[in-house]
Amino acid sequence: MLVLDTCALIFDALQPEKLTARAIRAMKQAEEAGRLACSDISLWEIAMLIEKKRLSPGIDCTTFLQLILAARRIDVLAITPEIASLSATHAGFSHCDPADRIIAATALHHRAKLVTSDKRLHAVSDLAIVW
Repeated sequence: MLVLDTCALIFDALQPEKLTARAIRAMKQAEEAGRLACSDISLWEIAMLIEKKRLSPGIDCTTFLQLILAARRIDVLAITPEIASLSATHAGFSHCDPADRIIAATALHHRAKLVTSDKRLHAVSDLAIVW
């Protein structure tokens, strides 16, 4: 499984040239295998960016989110009690904001690789693909 962080979702949709060849390759392989996912909190983060006018996809928020998920058949992973607990207790997440903690914990819990631009998360897990 491959988990995309919020920035990876946005850049894949709006500015794919900002993703590395390695990240794009990993995303295509995971998509073909039906193993591409994101944390549900990423949808909330994108909605907040749109609401605060820090992101303007040119269409309404709900449609944008639906298109992001449908374009690559991305599964949305829920925050489970285990993920919530891991995000709060993992020593490597002390530097992260709450959403990043949940995204990283989601990847760790599912033993998935994580596509992220946050190099600090790479230090937490050798599963990260930094772009």
